[in-house]
Amino acid sequence: MRGPHNILRLIRTGATLERTGAMDVVLAAFNAPKRLRFAARLLGWPFKWLGLKGDPALPPATRALTALGPAYIKFGQILSTRPDIVGEELAEQLKYLQDKLPPFPTAIAKAMIEAELEKPLSTLFSEFSEPIAAASIAQVHRARLADTGEEVAVKVLRPGIERAFRKDIDAFYLAARVIEVLAPFSRRLRPVDVITHFEGVVMDELDLRIESSSAAEFAANTAKDGGFQVPKPYWFLSGRTMMTLGWAEGIGLNDVALIDAGGHDRQVLGARVLQLFLNHALRDGFFHADMHQGNLKIAANGDIIAYDFGIMGRIDEYTRRVYAEILFGFIGKNYRRVAEVHFEAGYVPPDRDIDEFARALRAVGEPIFGMDASRISMAKLLAYLFEVTERFGMETRTELILLQRTMVVVEGVARGLDPRINIWEVAKPIVENYIRKSIGPRAVLRDLVQTVQVLSRFGPRLPGLVEAELIRLGNPTKPPAPTRRGIGWVLAGLLVLAAFGLGVAADRLF
Repeated sequence: MRGPHNILRLIRTGATLERTGAMDVVLAAFNAPKRLRFAARLLGWPFKWLGLKGDPALPPATRALTALGPAYIKFGQILSTRPDIVGEELAEQLKYLQDKLPPFPTAIAKAMIEAELEKPLSTLFSEFSEPIAAASIAQVHRARLADTGEEVAVKVLRPGIERAFRKDIDAFYLAARVIEVLAPFSRRLRPVDVITHFEGVVMDELDLRIESSSAAEFAANTAKDGGFQVPKPYWFLSGRTMMTLGWAEGIGLNDVALIDAGGHDRQVLGARVLQLFLNHALRDGFFHADMHQGNLKIAANGDIIAYDFGIMGRIDEYTRRVYAEILFGFIGKNYRRVAEVHFEAGYVPPDRDIDEFARALRAVGEPIFGMDASRISMAKLLAYLFEVTERFGMETRTELILLQRTMVVVEGVARGLDPRINIWEVAKPIVENYIRKSIGPRAVLRDLVQTVQVLSRFGPRLPGLVEAELIRLGNPTKPPAPTRRGIGWVLAGLLVLAAFGLGVAADRLF
């Protein structure tokens, strides 16, 4: 039964864009070719009467996305950080989506909190405000703890949000499958896998226990990062549908006038946003993956405060090293090495020409160096990069989706603070520092030590493994003549024992 509903959902999307006047705005912002314009209008115009009306007081694009639902709002939040891609007019319209969406009644929020914590709200909080911010997933209230008097922020999920997201995701799956059928070349981008990844991220975001855990881990990782704050979670006042964090006051990163009035250096702040993200991604492998302006504020002392830990990214050590080498290669204009890393990691099929790929990467990187950001068309750069990936058969890497998406958003935030920022120059010291620590002789030694420590855990199992092998070979009372495999087990055992000793020594050394 979902099929017809999903088809109707896609038709209603086009019809809503048409009815709200957003279709022309969106097509113009992306400078869509005539063929795409015709297809989009064909989808929307005949069914205009099916479109959602939305709030007439809002600008067209914002009106359409808020009417369509939370998944569309989330997409709009990302685009709001990239005026260089969608244009200043559309980006300004979409900023509304960051934290100024219509709230739901406070009475409903209070009832949800009491149901979650199984206590009357008055015994938990001495003060509880009306919503101070509302976004696609939840809204936030300012409150004061009844026992200690501490000020806190209480986040409450929108009622029925999971069902609303499920409708959108089902429609997105249909759209992805249709795209794969109608445009076979798109299969390398793995649209269905991308939606599956998006679904997993969203489902985590709808469980605020996971967000509380993320906030605690992120705070621990970044405790020594200068100029950065993460509010601490209150576990005893958090659950699946609500969570409580320490209160942190600040100026929104999208309010440039107030930032200037507060005497903050926007160039410093822009560089810090980008460097913090790179540090968290490369150093920790755990980063804030929703760093739009609505989730970042400036404290009175100039610190950047992060909020909303519903979407966090995690990448393993190997992927971090690949990513760092790619960035380092671009920074050093070593496009041959960048190409080699892509091939070594399996990002590009081995039958492609590595020299041709290196030349194509040079055409992507060279326009950036020596220019300030105001002279670079990021939209054209991304379009050319897409052409390169298509030409060389690169598939979408779902493990990198959040990293790549967040990099785009963070650069947009940094450029909003400092339009002349050069991302490569700002990134260089962070990447070089990571390379020094993670790729080199010391890193190789550390990897060997970690490998030895893992192998050493199998030491206690060695006698049993050898005995089992002897039994399998025949007579347990009269061991057979040594075989190649049996000798292999003995050698493996010796290696494990040696590894155990080396691991203990390494623990003391490091």
